[in-house]
Amino acid sequence: MRKALPNTKVTVKLRKSEYADEWYLYIEAYPVFVVTKKKPQRVREYLNRSITTPIWDKSHTARTTGTNKSYKPKRDVNGVIICKTGVDQESCIYADNVRKLRQREYDNAALYTDSETEQATQNERSQTNFIVYFKKITTERHKRSSQSIIVNWTRVGELIVLFAGAPVILFSQMNLKLIEEFRRFIITAPCGGNKSGTISQNTAATYFSIFKAALKQAFIDGYLTINLSAKVKGIQEQVSRREHLTVEELNKLAVTPCDRPILKRAALFSALTGLRHCDIQKLHWSEVQTDGDNHILNFTQKKTKGVEYMPISEQAYNLCGEPQEPSTLVFEDLPDPSWISRPLERWIKAAGITRKITFHCGRHINLSYAV
Repeated sequence: MRKALPNTKVTVKLRKSEYADEWYLYIEAYPVFVVTKKKPQRVREYLNRSITTPIWDKSHTARTTGTNKSYKPKRDVNGVIICKTGVDQESCIYADNVRKLRQREYDNAALYTDSETEQATQNERSQTNFIVYFKKITTERHKRSSQSIIVNWTRVGELIVLFAGAPVILFSQMNLKLIEEFRRFIITAPCGGNKSGTISQNTAATYFSIFKAALKQAFIDGYLTINLSAKVKGIQEQVSRREHLTVEELNKLAVTPCDRPILKRAALFSALTGLRHCDIQKLHWSEVQTDGDNHILNFTQKKTKGVEYMPISEQAYNLCGEPQEPSTLVFEDLPDPSWISRPLERWIKAAGITRKITFHCGRHINLSYAV
């Protein structure tokens, strides 16, 4: 079957200036077929050149408006507009050279096969900067993610730049050797912020899994022709000892005053329900439901985005305080995690607990406490 060609024709044309006795040179291509348009387009490209001495062909009338008759410019055997002065003639020759270039581009584009077009597109994508792409998906894919996820992705982006020694890694450079080198680098990568030393193995495992997720997305988006992420092993996490509160320690905390009462209520509520700090911090009264003597939480987890339907005890409900308007936060003014470590440490110490206990430790006990 013969392939239909678009037969686009490129021509050098003139446009009269409204302010002076001169004509601007431009090239016009028609018909140009664009995928997003139903009708063929007329594409004009101005060349930043003008002439004042074109020779008019009195035997060929141009489109005329009003009573003034105009003529087409005279051209030589090669189709170049003829002028009276050498300077203008050079501008017309320049315009015709651009026309020839554009004509070849349109002609050759029509001869490309679908596979050749895809190959040309892939070659263009291979020159894209992976670091810029990584930052883009960090901001676009995690707009509604938790702050900890955004912080981790941002830190991995910083470490990629540190590894590369420059803010550029082209997709054409991305191969298994480079990925393995980054894997070895991240195992001994420096801590961020004001911390010294190197990151833990578990943190390295998290960071490398983020890097692999970006590689997989790049394969899905067509920037990589091979799913390199599937060909590289992740970093093995170390099993860490997780601290947890005993029932006796929880009883001590329940009767020990805290200089931040909202923190005490939230921490005990976490111990009784298993909720994370981020879920407690954003819990509204509209998500606390009461049906007779039963109390239920109906909310969406911030980390997993999963919908939870959780019955809670009377003790947990009492920690919420007096019911307020549906749009009001249950634990209003609960500080962010970065601001609770010191008052939490003072409260735990006052209760006579010497082990290092964090707010998160309370999630690993779900028993009643005695007051």
